Amino acid sequence: MTRATALLAALAALAGCVQVSAPDEPIVIELNINVEQTIDVNLQQDVQELIEENPELFPE
Repeated sequence: MTRATALLAALAALAGCVQVSAPDEPIVIELNINVEQTIDVNLQQDVQELIEENPELFPE
């Protein structure tokens, strides 16, 4: 029983040594997001509407 008690006491002593602190520098998360597809789709819709509204400006 004394070994178990000594082991628990050692574990309890180690558990008190854990420290959590904020880093000195800010955390940086880099996100590489490609938004070209959304822009292309919006532009295509705008151009399609322009062509439909003014067919004389864009002869086929």
